[in-house]
Amino acid sequence: MRILVTGGAGFIGSAVCRELVRNTEHTCINVDKLTYAANLASLAEIEASDRYRFYKADICDGALMRKIMDDEEVDAVLHLAAESHVDRSIDGPSAFIMTNIVGTYALLEASRERCENSPGELKDRFRFLLVSTDEVFGSLGDEGEFTEETPYDPSSPYSASKAAADHLARAWHRTYGFPALLTNCSNNYGPYHFPEKLIPLTITNALDGIEIGVYGAGTNIRDWIHVEDHARALLAVLDKGRLGESYNVGARSERTNLQVVETICDVLDDIRPKPGSGSHRDLIRFVSDRPGHDFRYAMGADKVGAEVGWQAQIDFEAGLRQTVQWYIDNEDWWRPLKSGVYTGERLGLGS
Repeated sequence: MRILVTGGAGFIGSAVCRELVRNTEHTCINVDKLTYAANLASLAEIEASDRYRFYKADICDGALMRKIMDDEEVDAVLHLAAESHVDRSIDGPSAFIMTNIVGTYALLEASRERCENSPGELKDRFRFLLVSTDEVFGSLGDEGEFTEETPYDPSSPYSASKAAADHLARAWHRTYGFPALLTNCSNNYGPYHFPEKLIPLTITNALDGIEIGVYGAGTNIRDWIHVEDHARALLAVLDKGRLGESYNVGARSERTNLQVVETICDVLDDIRPKPGSGSHRDLIRFVSDRPGHDFRYAMGADKVGAEVGWQAQIDFEAGLRQTVQWYIDNEDWWRPLKSGVYTGERLGLGS
């Protein structure tokens, strides 16, 4: 199979590209606009493979997307390209509307044209998987979990734009019979994560001995999954999922934000103690909360287990320790980002 991965130089997209080249026989065609959070260094280990291609391109350019699909004889699309940081969507929502909604529309149309103008064999095997987020469902209270039937209730410009993309994919399936599938995933963590998000920002700030900001009282709860588990889930859904269906992907690893930050500090105290004395926890500072901050996410993943046979393999504590060690060992990957692209400034205040 020849799989087009959009956003393949991003955090989750690069994990999918590495998984495809390392552990399958598929050909990976990576399309990425190379915005601030993309990093081709995340793909260094596979860039020389004869089953890997890279195109710098914008998914909003439907004609170019169609040309790449035709030139590369693509028979599946894994759509991960997205603006994804909630805080940045609060400060500047327009990029989220363009990439996540208009870009998804352009890609759906380019893919539909390829299907409709191709021999029957391609029509029968072509698949389009839109990768989405648990944030489209809004916020949970103290109990319960999201299922595939949970009504959409997005809270931020980011989650609203992803909800719109989800609805477009469903509409293309229902109206045109387009072979679309969807996944909605919980928070990802792991290596090669751009250091504006909670876990990599906490690790890199702690390594630099600077303040670790925690929103509000740190009681907001997220469900965490290792990015390599997520990559395996996406390939399983692409292979075995039922067209027109959505699948929730999660590892049932709920933690408060404060618990995550404190665990990172404890791991660092163990493997990279602070110079002198004291704990990395001493760096924690509570800061004003994010506007519209959802209280809790929790993903029910029964359907993806029952229908495609996937389940998470990486324990959160073990995966987090591995992630901390990766950032210690790969300063040459993240240091240029924090000294140039993103220096750790507070985002998401609507300014």
